[in-house]
Amino acid sequence: MRATTLFAGLAAVAAVSASDVVDLTKSAFDDFVGDSPLALVEFFAPWCGHCKSLAPHYEEAATILKKDNIPIAKVDCTVETELCSAQGVNGYPTLKVFRNGVPADYSGTRKTDGIVSYMKKQSLPAVSDVTAENHDEFKGADKVVLIAYVDASDSKTADTFKEFANQHRDDYLFGLSTDAAAIAAANVKPPAVVMYKTFDEGRNDLEGAVSAESLYEFAKEHSVPLLDEISPDNFATYAEAGIPLAYVFVPSTDPKRAEIVKALEPVAREHKGKVNFVWIDAVKFADHAKSLNLQEPTWPAFAIQSIQEMTKFPLDQSKEVNHDNVAAFVADFVAGKVKPSVKSQKAPVQDQPVHVLVADEFDEVTSDDKDVLVEFYAPWCGHCKKLAPIYDTLGERYSNVKDKLVIAKFDATENDVPSSAGFRVTGFPTIKFKAAGSGEWVSYEGDRSLESFVEFLEANATNDINSPDDLDAELEGETEVKSGRHDEL
Repeated sequence: MRATTLFAGLAAVAAVSASDVVDLTKSAFDDFVGDSPLALVEFFAPWCGHCKSLAPHYEEAATILKKDNIPIAKVDCTVETELCSAQGVNGYPTLKVFRNGVPADYSGTRKTDGIVSYMKKQSLPAVSDVTAENHDEFKGADKVVLIAYVDASDSKTADTFKEFANQHRDDYLFGLSTDAAAIAAANVKPPAVVMYKTFDEGRNDLEGAVSAESLYEFAKEHSVPLLDEISPDNFATYAEAGIPLAYVFVPSTDPKRAEIVKALEPVAREHKGKVNFVWIDAVKFADHAKSLNLQEPTWPAFAIQSIQEMTKFPLDQSKEVNHDNVAAFVADFVAGKVKPSVKSQKAPVQDQPVHVLVADEFDEVTSDDKDVLVEFYAPWCGHCKKLAPIYDTLGERYSNVKDKLVIAKFDATENDVPSSAGFRVTGFPTIKFKAAGSGEWVSYEGDRSLESFVEFLEANATNDINSPDDLDAELEGETEVKSGRHDEL
């Protein structure tokens, strides 16, 4: 049974709905995915909110992809529990791409055009042959299409392009043409690569010698819209671009939204390739604005984020978000004149066994000459509250060697972890240790008992962290030497 007959042939083994999405049961599943050169399957639960949001896009994509003989199916995991368990489904919705029964994770977006685009790319070879006959159709087949125009004898350029295409087949649609008529239609001189796209100027050209590096920079610079809306569906595209991201925070319902965004397009165009620009719904994503040190509800607002360097640069919210103010701010940012914004509490008087660490003093307190253990916490975190008395006792235990060992806590909801730390905090509590003389932070993965913390510190601290009281006890034979750091007497 081939893919072209699946929709008709499965009536006896699967309950097919009025839509173009095939409802699969356990008895139909193996035949469906095994007989499909390519298929997409959603594993869902009827009560799942994300599944409900996906449903209309999934239905529409199924209708579009049916024309290309790419079947789309779904499995109700509240009914087919054994099947979903066998497929390793542990969250909803889970989407998997099957090639002749072999599954792979779906990594596209959950919007209609994203699903269609992703599956069409999966149905094609990494690089398709482009001729004069299919040239016009192919260059408009997706949101972003790259076609290399090369002489038939230029195998070096062709091989470079094919290798790049194999690495990025999930990102773009690739074509290669040695057809003189197609090359003439594109109005290029080989070797050349043209990006055809459905936004902005519609076309960008890369002429001359083609290398992996030039292809990467070319694609990175031109494959994202000049100033598009950003959401969870396309965030990865910008995050993976490797350049700073400038946000215009404005409510989607603001009647002047289009006017505000349009006024900033010249700034985005001037810095294209150095900074990507997006607008974002300030109401829906107010928490993200806060994470960039913007205070709601003062909208519109503007900020730049370097995802790679974990730094943020908010525009002073007392300034209007207009062309002149944003242009000056971005120019200073590109020139390296804007310092990162680091949210910090005021350093308190240190009168507790555990040092209350704030962002402004982070580098100073975590200096190279001390061993440092830091708990990154949130005041509302239940696990953090449970840990607090144990952590305080740990601080008391080493209170006599504060010149050698710092036991600290850091409220990560009121302070930014400085980029100099080299890591992000994504959950609470996060506990990190840095040995004296080392610039590397390591995660504490042990259980949260006092004994385990002590054992970890004695095994990993560079300094002699035994207090004078401990040494007196050792000399009197009253305690064991647990750390192994002293010669036996």
